[in-house]
Amino acid sequence: MATSTPIADRAHRRGRGPASRGPLVIRRGRAAREGRSVTLTALTAIMLVYTLLPLAWLVINATKTQEGLLNSFGLWFAGDFALLDNIGTTFTYNGGIFTRWLLNTLLYVTIGAGGATLLATLAGYGLAKFDFPGKKGVFAVVIGAVAVPGTALAVPTFLMFANLGLTNTPWAIIIPSLVSPFGLYLMWTFATDAVPKEILESARVDGSGEFRTFFRISLPLLAPGTVTVLLFNVVATWNNYFLPLIMLKDPDWYPLTIGLNAWNQQAGTAGGEAVFNLVITGSLLTIIPLIAAFLLLQRYWQSGLAAGSVKE
Repeated sequence: MATSTPIADRAHRRGRGPASRGPLVIRRGRAAREGRSVTLTALTAIMLVYTLLPLAWLVINATKTQEGLLNSFGLWFAGDFALLDNIGTTFTYNGGIFTRWLLNTLLYVTIGAGGATLLATLAGYGLAKFDFPGKKGVFAVVIGAVAVPGTALAVPTFLMFANLGLTNTPWAIIIPSLVSPFGLYLMWTFATDAVPKEILESARVDGSGEFRTFFRISLPLLAPGTVTVLLFNVVATWNNYFLPLIMLKDPDWYPLTIGLNAWNQQAGTAGGEAVFNLVITGSLLTIIPLIAAFLLLQRYWQSGLAAGSVKE
């Protein structure tokens, strides 16, 4: 017959036995998790407000006239809803130059970002799947290029293009945009695991050439990474400001970033007209294509970021 010691009896009577500690530990763990959940929710809400507040300000003020911008609270609507009028005036102001800037931006993005994505995909795939002398040196150069900010290369690039007579032309924006060290590094890393060597060896045994193997077999497997690099390049080219600023003098070749800044600076020039309502409306129209691109390609983008993060 089992007997209990006086110490065990006292502990059991005071609620300190092993059976009584279980619910207490569970309650404490649940309270800690709830506390962390509340903190995380609060931080997420703060970041959400911080992210969406500028967008909300842009949308609200795009509905105001020039006078309404100066006579109303920035985060609330004015008496007149002038969004449609502002959009129409934006496209017709100064001879419809905004449309020209939009087409210029689309040109730079289509050729520059598209070409950069194609070159990064080809080069990343080749560096990941082929061995050749000097491969480690190429890797070091790519990593070094990623670490160098684009503004540090702007002045040397300008001097080089000035000697070639290519400044104040679209090529001064397109050619530098074709180089994407980060995109190359990303595709190199992605292609290493995304395309199994066994598939390539089977295709070669069946007599498939390297280009046919790439376009028919490897490229579909690289689609998530390619879309990810494309989004990064599109955003970088669409928002490019410093390079067009030093390369272009003719307003007919301005992208949207430089053109809207020129409108914004009109108020500070002698005899210039203040068109802040058009600057805000043009900025809203400028970000709509980027938002649409992210929403349409979101699932590919998320897949591309996660690929290669887990190794079997």
